[in-house]
Amino acid sequence: MPKSTPSSPPSKPDLRLVAAQSEVYDLMRAPETTSERVRRLQMEARALALEQVEALEKVLFKAAAMAREIAEGGEAYPVGVREIASRLMSDLPQKAETIKTIVSRIP
Repeated sequence: MPKSTPSSPPSKPDLRLVAAQSEVYDLMRAPETTSERVRRLQMEARALALEQVEALEKVLFKAAAMAREIAEGGEAYPVGVREIASRLMSDLPQKAETIKTIVSRIP
């Protein structure tokens, strides 16, 4: 009898290109200077910031989808809530696209 599989497909790992500076530390290499360390830490901080911005984009698109469900939910939701959800439904994807555009300009 075949095993049953879960209803959702397994998530794919988040594979990213890693800069050459993030290679395994060479024990035969001289210790890095303060300025080299500052540059390396700044690059790491930028990478982490980019990851957080990408996560924000995903959350905004998810919130827009939820807002659409509420806006189109009919009488089950209060009128004021549906109105706000309707505005969010159109506004959030635009904001997410603006964020994506700004991030894509960064070298």
